[in-house]
Amino acid sequence: MGARVPDTTSTPESAVPSVHVRTLGCKVNRVDSEQVAAALVGGGVRLVSESEASVVIVNTCTVTGEADRKARKAVRHALASPARPVVVVTGCLAALDAEGIESLGDRIVVEPDREQVVARVSALLGTVLPSIAAPVRSGEGFRIRAGVKVEDGCDAFCSYCIVPYARGMPRSVSMDSVVQEVERLHSSGTAEVVLTGINIGRYDSGGVGLAGLVEAVAATGIRRIRVSSVEPLDLTGELLDVFAGMPQLCPHLHVPLQSGSDSILRAMERGYTAGEYLERIATVRRRLPEAALTTDVMVGFPGESETDFEKTLALVREVGFTRLHVFRYSKREGTAAASMPSQVSPVESARRGAKLRAEDTRLRAAYAASRRGVEAEVLVEEVATDGAGALATGTTGDYLRVRLRAEEIAPGDLVRVRLGRVESGVLVSEPLGQGPGPRP
Repeated sequence: MGARVPDTTSTPESAVPSVHVRTLGCKVNRVDSEQVAAALVGGGVRLVSESEASVVIVNTCTVTGEADRKARKAVRHALASPARPVVVVTGCLAALDAEGIESLGDRIVVEPDREQVVARVSALLGTVLPSIAAPVRSGEGFRIRAGVKVEDGCDAFCSYCIVPYARGMPRSVSMDSVVQEVERLHSSGTAEVVLTGINIGRYDSGGVGLAGLVEAVAATGIRRIRVSSVEPLDLTGELLDVFAGMPQLCPHLHVPLQSGSDSILRAMERGYTAGEYLERIATVRRRLPEAALTTDVMVGFPGESETDFEKTLALVREVGFTRLHVFRYSKREGTAAASMPSQVSPVESARRGAKLRAEDTRLRAAYAASRRGVEAEVLVEEVATDGAGALATGTTGDYLRVRLRAEEIAPGDLVRVRLGRVESGVLVSEPLGQGPGPRP
């Protein structure tokens, strides 16, 4: 018997099952949530605000102590909704502390297994919903740049990170499944996919690594491919050779750094030195000279001295990243770093974080200014209308935000522009012409 889908054409909107999905944490969590939301929409469920929902799904993060606090706050906030929803809690914190979450209230359902969330919600709503993998994540409520999870789990065991315990060891989505999902997205009009995972460099599907996967995804005809994040030790010559010969690949790589101090990198158990990181970046520059490089940097790790911090700042400046993701160390019980001596004070961590964020602002502005006058392709993500007509905002392949005016423009279009002046971090640009429309 087929899935029972509510007849929304004849049922009052208020009677149609309604769900709100709240996501905390990383891009992989966001993709997990989008897959759940797509399955719900495919089953006739409305996605609504938290205050209207009969079921609220909270997809949690637990990477730091601060992430735990935010997750519990989000659960309590959902419980306080005037609609008195059932709150389904999933994600990393649910995998590690189900009992603690359940103690927050009597309308909580903990589902640590992300693959079972749709079935749980289906049972709560009294309906039957499609599987999590089949629905296409496109249209209203979904991002124009579609994330595709190709891997989950990690075995790096960095001393500050709980993720291997929350998500388990690396496991890859089969290449055939990834390709099929990209084909569905492509046929629905998606122009860009973002291949993502917890440790995407560990991808392995029957001996096919990340390089082979990217080649297979490119063969679908998808217009743009972006790789979310690659650890420095996974930037192999084979991978860079594939990247260099692939026009669909966005010229942007995110390569986590964390620290520019060898002593701190050792304490973090990152597996490389600052010098080795620089060598990998130099290789990237040779093979992909047009690529914009972004990174993650942590401040306030236990034992980090002012000298250690200055080494990080110097390395950041030497590389000339185009964007930094700066975050302060937050003790996470259960990790090796939580019991390390010489914990850095919150005041000092905040000062160092502010200094790096100021450097981030400078780097972004410098890179944007260097691109002025260059032709680029923009994926339109939002379109608003004012008295002067349509005003579109989108993203270039090298991850710059662009604003432009153009006639007959819509989210999902790929538009050629000449990059212009920078206003509040956005390049105000002029369209040169629209490429072949990605929508069927």
